Amino acid sequence: QVQLVESGGGLVQPGGSLKLSCAASGTIFSNFVMGWYRRAPGNQRELVAGVTSSGSTYYHDSVKGRFTISRDNAKKTVTLQMNRLKLEDTAVYYCNSNPPGLSYWGQGTRVTVSL
Repeated sequence: QVQLVESGGGLVQPGGSLKLSCAASGTIFSNFVMGWYRRAPGNQRELVAGVTSSGSTYYHDSVKGRFTISRDNAKKTVTLQMNRLKLEDTAVYYCNSNPPGLSYWGQGTRVTVSL
């Protein structure tokens, strides 16, 4: 059974930074394209950033230049460094494969950007 556990969320002011982490267990992690997703209140879940097994990255237009996704295949972790956070980044953030399916959606980690 694959488990993906997200952590690192919190409350931050606009312009601040947070670093999210996702730890995977129980799978050959390096085979999968991984992504960070988010669901804002009233919205559908959307892909924020993705990273291939070789480390190539891609981003939603709204976070380009502010967020950085990376992975450590040996440690089975995926991180999302979020800088210059905006109010509209407020959401619950999840990790999963891209496309989703490596694991069931977990509880995610909540990011609140507020004055």
